[in-house]
Amino acid sequence: MPSTSSIFVSRIKGLPMLDATGDQVGKVRDVVLQNRPGKRAPRVKGLVVELFALRRIFFPMERVHSVDPNQVIISGVVNTRRFEPREGESLAIEDLFDRTVFRRASPEPYTIYDLAIRQARPRDWELSDVALRDQARRRPFSKPHITIVAWDEVPSFTLIPGRGSEQVLAELSEMKPADVARELHDMDPRRRAEVVKAMDDELLAEALEELPEDEQVEVIQSLEAERAADVLEEMDPDDAADLIAELAPEVAEDILERMEPEEAEDVRSLLTYDASTAGGLMTPEPVILAPDATVADALAMMRNEELPPALACLAFVCRTPLDTPTGRFLGAVHIQRLLREPPSVLAASLVDKGITPLTPASNIALVARYFATYDLVCAPVVDEDNRLLGAVTVDDVLDHILPNDWRGVQLDQLNEGVAGVQR
Repeated sequence: MPSTSSIFVSRIKGLPMLDATGDQVGKVRDVVLQNRPGKRAPRVKGLVVELFALRRIFFPMERVHSVDPNQVIISGVVNTRRFEPREGESLAIEDLFDRTVFRRASPEPYTIYDLAIRQARPRDWELSDVALRDQARRRPFSKPHITIVAWDEVPSFTLIPGRGSEQVLAELSEMKPADVARELHDMDPRRRAEVVKAMDDELLAEALEELPEDEQVEVIQSLEAERAADVLEEMDPDDAADLIAELAPEVAEDILERMEPEEAEDVRSLLTYDASTAGGLMTPEPVILAPDATVADALAMMRNEELPPALACLAFVCRTPLDTPTGRFLGAVHIQRLLREPPSVLAASLVDKGITPLTPASNIALVARYFATYDLVCAPVVDEDNRLLGAVTVDDVLDHILPNDWRGVQLDQLNEGVAGVQR
C-alpha cells in the first residue's frame, strides 16, 4: 500500500494547474525528481507544465499550494522559460516509468509502473513509493501483477546513472547558503561552471550573496542572459542591484529587460542611489502594515519563512498605498513588543516613537552610527514627503564597512576551520 497521503504521478499527469485567482495556467505533464545524499528519499523539485502555447516549463514545488485529484493550485509568478532538465534531475514519466529494477533480496526483475510522491513538510515534497510490475511471463491479455513498495525497497533504483557532478549537486542541495558559497569558492573554474549550470536558481542566488563580489560577477557572466535574470530575481533586490552595478552597462540592461517587470523596477530604483548611502543599502520589501492592522496581522506577516531574520524584527505602519514608496510613514513597531500584546490590539498603537527614520542620502558612516546609537538591526528609510522607501538591515551595513575582500577571507578561514576539525 502507498504511504499515507501519497499521490501517484500518473494521477497528476494531465491535471489543470490553476493560479490563485482560479484561472488555468496549463496542464501538468511530468514531475521533476532529484537524488539526495545518504538514505533520504529523492526530492520532488517541481512540475513540468504545458502552457496553452504547447511550451513546456518548470514550476517549483515550493510554489505549489495544493494538489488534489482534480487540480493543482499554485501561487506566485509563472516563469515561461522553456523547461530543460538539469544535471542530477530526472523526469518521473519520461525517464523512469518502464525502467527495469530489482527489489531488495529478490533476484526477479521488475518494471517501474508508477511512482508516488508525498508532502513531507510545507513546501517540501519527496518520493514515497514505487509501484512495480513483475516481468514474469503470463497468459495473453492477463492483467500484470502490481506491487507497491517503499522507495528504499528498490536498492537498484537511481534517478540518473552516475555523473561527475551529480553527487556534488545532491550534497549542495542540503547545505546552508554560506556553505554552498564555500564549496563554489574552492572549486576549479571548470567544475564550478558545471555545477552552477545545474544548480537550482534559488540556491544559486542565495549562494551568490555569500560569495566575494568578483566571484559573483564571474558566475553571473558565465550564465546565459535569461538564466542570469532568473537567478537575480531570486536574490534580495539590494544584493541584485549591487551585483548588476558591477556589470557592463549593456549586459546589465539586457538582464534587466529579461527580469519580471516588478523585480526589475525594484532593482532599477535602487540603482539610482549611491551604493554607500541608505538608499543604496536598503531593500524595498520590508514588512509594511496598514493603520488598522492588528498584532495578529503583524505577527502573521513576520512569520513568513522567506523573510530574512533582520527584516522580521521590525514592522512599519504606513498609510496606503502599502507598496514602496508608501503613503505617509506612521512609525515602526518591534516584534518583541508585538509578542507581549493581545492579538486584537492595533499594531499602530505600539509604534516606537523614538525611532527617527533615515533618508536615502544618509551616508554609510551616518548609517553605521545610527544603528549603534539605537541598538537596531533594521531601520526605515523615508523620502522628503515622509513616504517609506525601504529598510536598511545591519548585515547590509556590515557588508559595506568591512574590507572589500572580507567574504573571500571568511571563506578561506572557514576552510581552515573545517580542515582543523577533520584533522
